[in-house]
Parts: sequence; C-alpha cells; structure tokens
Amino acid sequence: MANHPLGTRATTGQKCPESGVWKVTGSHFATALLTAGNTMPPYGGLCVTWELIQYA
Repeated sequence: MANHPLGTRATTGQKCPESGVWKVTGSHFATALLTAGNTMPPYGGLCVTWELIQYA
C-alpha cells in the first residue's frame, strides 16, 4: 500500500519517498521508474524536482 499521494515531489539528492514512476516537473517526456530509498537523480546534468505520477 502506498504511503505518499500521487503528486508528491522530491528534488535531486533527496531520498526517494515512494517507489513508482516519477516525472520531471515542467516536462511531459522526462520520466523514470525509481525505488523508495534511492537517491533522486539529476536530469540532463541539472538538479530538478520530480513528481510522483504512478505507483510501482
């Protein structure tokens, strides 16, 4: 069962709070399947904000 609602945000360098599909805010194309506890990655070499859009 999910702990964090869809729309939860996390930035590069933070621990991923929820496993699922995350997208870069402001982008319709940049998505990644991330696992809870892993470090949120940069995108295009930049620090970005990720938004949870689907549970794993």
